[in-house]
Amino acid sequence: MEKVASHPGRLSLAYFIVLILLATFLLAMPVSSRSGEFTDFNTAFFTAVSALSTCGIAIVNTAAYWTYFGQAVILIAIQLGGLGVMTFASLITMTISRRIRVSQKLLTADELGASKLSEVQSVIAVVLVCTFSVETVAFLMLLPGLLHINSGSLGNSLWEALFFAVASYNNAGFTPDSAGLYVNSWSVGLPILLSAFVGTLGFPVILNIFRCTKRLEGPRRWNLHTKLTMVTTLSMVTMSLVWFLLVEWNNQTLFWNSDISSKLWHSLVAAVMPRSAGFDISWMPHVSEQTKLFMSMVTFVGGGSASTAGGIRVTTLAVLVLVCRAAILRRKDDAVFGKRLHTQTVIMSIAITATCGAMVYIASLILLTITQRSLTDILFEVCSAFGLGGYTLGVADPANPGTLYVLAILMFVGRLGPMTVAYAISKPQPPQAVRYPAESIIVG
Repeated sequence: MEKVASHPGRLSLAYFIVLILLATFLLAMPVSSRSGEFTDFNTAFFTAVSALSTCGIAIVNTAAYWTYFGQAVILIAIQLGGLGVMTFASLITMTISRRIRVSQKLLTADELGASKLSEVQSVIAVVLVCTFSVETVAFLMLLPGLLHINSGSLGNSLWEALFFAVASYNNAGFTPDSAGLYVNSWSVGLPILLSAFVGTLGFPVILNIFRCTKRLEGPRRWNLHTKLTMVTTLSMVTMSLVWFLLVEWNNQTLFWNSDISSKLWHSLVAAVMPRSAGFDISWMPHVSEQTKLFMSMVTFVGGGSASTAGGIRVTTLAVLVLVCRAAILRRKDDAVFGKRLHTQTVIMSIAITATCGAMVYIASLILLTITQRSLTDILFEVCSAFGLGGYTLGVADPANPGTLYVLAILMFVGRLGPMTVAYAISKPQPPQAVRYPAESIIVG
């Protein structure tokens, strides 16, 4: 136990595994299913991983299959996963020792985006306050619309408002109702969409914007991380919106007899939700092959760093674009907004992208081997699982357990991050004593 506690990466890994086993056990119990029978291990395990990773891919209908107890287990798992493994690991360490080890602070600072070790404890408090504040606002915004839809049923409306508020901010696409996202109701759908968008920005961005706003400072005073996150996020949302409007506007299968309002709503959902949220999956099977491929790229990128989203993160994409721009223009430095990127940041971005790309490639090969699905469907499902997008085309099949475990591994790594998993299973290396001379090679 001392070894695990002294290694924050392994503590994070152990914490996550314990929660998965606990949630799987609870979901497998008869009290969790409406049939009153034991749920098979594969279904319970996959649902637990999907909830704790805040992915939201469901292989059974959440409202029809799970009881309120089962739904409560899923909701708590979503909340614990959304708050972040390292956040809770730090809180556990603080409770035991009343202080955080330096190694723990370093990893937690990286997870939450804190620039100084002294900020970590305050950032953890801000994470908790921010999370519950946004969820409370979303709950209050959702309640009137749900009361109207549920014909004044206060009990159902309160439960659905709570579930949607937690699931939307934490970007987990589980829904407590058979109708899903109530696609025809802007009063319910819009608060969910806005909450999901805020959740993809990340705690460091929300904290920085809040502090600047409190000091009456505009976007010019935002730090570089916040600027890159906002610019890249808004660019991806705009690009997705334009793509969907242009490519799918005349899709008769998807928009048969639909008015302009319905088309605009579907476009907004397609622009925001696939990056991590995964709500309202009813329209996904009807989109074109081009859109599936496009959305695979969107889910692979995911949301902001230290957010409830997954993927390689938007700042990683921004760094890669800046590196490519510098190389094409033959610039020595990767400068943006009057700041220069650190070499270590560039190296980490390339390593993350290469590692995640290799994972997606290998998982796609395995699923192509064990299923009869098309490459487009496989690639979309793999990227959705890794990027915690929550959208599914049915590749996750309970009749084929191999698909469940491949996607579960992707969700697990996608939530923790490949670098955290690698750090957890690797042995600490001593500092490099010798730095070898450099020599140029030809690339490209």
